[in-house]
Amino acid sequence: MSAALQGLSHVSVMLDEVMAALFPLAGARMVDGTFGGGGYARAALAAGAEVDGFDRDPRAISRAAPMVAEFAPRLRLFNATFSRMAEELGEGSADAVALDLGFSSIQMDDPAYGLSFQADGPLDMRLSGSGESAADFLNTAAEGEIADVLFHYGEEPAARRIARAIVADRPFETTGQLAAMIRRVVKAPREVKRDPATRSFQAIRIRVNDELGELERGLEAAEAVLKPGGRLAVVSFHSLEDRIVKRFLAERSGSLPTGSRHLPAAAAGRSASFERPAKAERPSDAEVAANPRARSATLRWARRTAAPGWGRISGGQQQKKGS
Repeated sequence: MSAALQGLSHVSVMLDEVMAALFPLAGARMVDGTFGGGGYARAALAAGAEVDGFDRDPRAISRAAPMVAEFAPRLRLFNATFSRMAEELGEGSADAVALDLGFSSIQMDDPAYGLSFQADGPLDMRLSGSGESAADFLNTAAEGEIADVLFHYGEEPAARRIARAIVADRPFETTGQLAAMIRRVVKAPREVKRDPATRSFQAIRIRVNDELGELERGLEAAEAVLKPGGRLAVVSFHSLEDRIVKRFLAERSGSLPTGSRHLPAAAAGRSASFERPAKAERPSDAEVAANPRARSATLRWARRTAAPGWGRISGGQQQKKGS
């Protein structure tokens, strides 16, 4: 554990709402697909559930050793992405699945992860610690590819300008170097409180960890592991994630309009694998006041039907071009 982790903790977002969506949990088997700090898992265990937790971050698994010992044998952890839950657990093995997308406060606040532009650290961003890092990508990719990533995954209007500056100023080794360069290129008006580096850091993080592709695969895996009547609850934190979750649940519940361009021809005539999803929920004013990081959260949940799962039907994310 790095020295920066000492004293850091994670506050689970919309914990009460997620537990209510997954109720009843006594005697149930729940999958916490994004274990992180273990908030959802601990609440489910307290309610009498057995929990299988997934996290691609080996550091999160190591930090959870005391919790595993406390709740053994009702808590099992897997150092794997949540898209592997069906492979690890088998189909029809779970009564509930919870996904808290994004990153834990511990990961965001520890400079060693390289996720934050507020503290200088290595330009890494890899949760698994393996594969291409943020520095690898930015220091080798073509200007056009960097611009596309910033525009599509960060919805950054200055994507082309930032990409041009990245190529001109590279190599980059630390988050501080990258954030300082973006702030020179993009001047935020005084009335705008958002740091100019926010969108770019989000975009690069999503690219490095393949977050949107992982979400699409993870939703399909959740469909596979859930028993009839099982519940899926997903908390997302930005529009790109929420759009995927909303479309998936609408598609699989038969809620998309007939002839919708979002519904592939391969899905025609299939029985709904989920009931119509519940209305989206947002955190309470009290929770946002206590934990400002909850302000952008959206919870969507739905109940699994007895129909067979659809498998891989969605066309996936379409890449947009930056400007």
